[in-house]
Amino acid sequence: MELMTRAGVTAPGFTIDYRSRLLCIGSCFAESIAGKLAYYRFPVEVNPCGILYNPFSIANALEFLVEERRMEERDLLRVDGKWASLYHHGAFSDPDARACLARINARLERGAEALREASLLVVTWGTAWVYRHRREGIIVANCHKIPDREFERYRAGVDEIVRRYEALLPALRAVNPALRVLFTVSPVRHRRDGARGNQLSKATLLLAVERLQELFDDVHYFPAYEILLDELRDYRFYAEDMCHPSAVAVDYIWELFRQAYISPACEPVARQVEAIRRRMNHRPIASSPTDADRALLERQLDDAVASFNKNP
Repeated sequence: MELMTRAGVTAPGFTIDYRSRLLCIGSCFAESIAGKLAYYRFPVEVNPCGILYNPFSIANALEFLVEERRMEERDLLRVDGKWASLYHHGAFSDPDARACLARINARLERGAEALREASLLVVTWGTAWVYRHRREGIIVANCHKIPDREFERYRAGVDEIVRRYEALLPALRAVNPALRVLFTVSPVRHRRDGARGNQLSKATLLLAVERLQELFDDVHYFPAYEILLDELRDYRFYAEDMCHPSAVAVDYIWELFRQAYISPACEPVARQVEAIRRRMNHRPIASSPTDADRALLERQLDDAVASFNKNP
């Protein structure tokens, strides 16, 4: 007897393995998936501009990677004693402009390299609600506690989102012709928008992805949003804020992602990596692992992945 509604994960017709390089960009759910990939030692780069929520800020970040852009001091704003970029998450902000720029440009450089080499780009949209800075005329990645009066807030439409990505996706392919793009809509609820506003936002994102799939080959969709809402239809699968998925929910969604997208040939290495990870995280009663112990375990992780790449 089937006791739940299945969201249904469509097999994409390709898989990734330890020779694949991945780039994940978008909301905090992108960080969750990238964290799982990194845990199992897949080569992954995540959020070169920090956590981003709306499709336009994500598109801006990807455009920076395509252009291999470096930011300069004139691109920064000084807010509450810190220098910040309207294109970046607050994690990049710093009281020293040079330190802020060094952090930003180092991550952009790594991200551009990852984009050129990536087999799969995972894009996670979180919300269709955006903040446009009135003076600068751009949709910002983060408001950095700038007063609300300096922004126009609105919900972007499907056509506006699709137009932005109609121009962006060919540019991504020009840099990396072998790139596949996987969209997903974050299952995280944006409570500030209210229940109806959140649902309208998510519906907008879902319709935009569907349109892009109709327009482009090798654009795929993974139903993380539907899995949490339909298969895990219970508040026990949410964190304490009742908005973010719990660790159990993330594990469940990851398992479905793994089954659909990761080659079964990776399973022996993944099990080996997990066994080493458990040893690294083990805390003996008598003593903690030494630096030498950890270095040895790190080498074992590298050796496990290297053995796959030598013997495909």
